[in-house]
Amino acid sequence: MSDIWLESLRTDSPQDGYDLAIKLARMAVKLTQPDAAVREQLREGYGKDFQALIAVSGVVGTYFQTVAAANDYWRDV
Repeated sequence: MSDIWLESLRTDSPQDGYDLAIKLARMAVKLTQPDAAVREQLREGYGKDFQALIAVSGVVGTYFQTVAAANDYWRDV
């Protein structure tokens, strides 16, 4: 993937930061498995697996911590 899609971790608000954390998680999956058809096929399995869904929440939480730190925890908001 050669397109620059992440220019900064800076966001205007915590909500925007959380949205960015979700995007980071989604892009990690997309870059790991670039075939959209395979991702769609795999989604059927993990979409019903509560442990996989909880794991996703942990990944997003970790990314959100990173984004929050990059934004000085939105102290200026």
